[in-house]
Amino acid sequence: MEALLSLLIGILTATGVYLMLRAQTFPVVLGLTLLSYAVNLFLFAAGRLVVGQPPIITAGQAGYTDPLPQALVLTAIVIGFAMTAFVIMLALKARAELGTDDVDGGEY
Repeated sequence: MEALLSLLIGILTATGVYLMLRAQTFPVVLGLTLLSYAVNLFLFAAGRLVVGQPPIITAGQAGYTDPLPQALVLTAIVIGFAMTAFVIMLALKARAELGTDDVDGGEY
């Protein structure tokens, strides 16, 4: 399970970086979104993936789920949504002002 999750995080990160290096604004927005998903999965995996265990540490309990990464992921989801909305509006404004969706403002 850990290898599959690590592979998924790596694929999301690589795809996000690749899309962020494109010359159009829409792939840059998708790349930022995929990169934020990869960071969310990484933070969530840092809290130990234990299925069916409560997020409470008791004296005799060996396996538990750490609640801090879950709270960090919830916060990161909200911040990622706000960042995506801001970047989309910025890209739309740049498209309206410059007449192109190229990140440099020029033609191909």
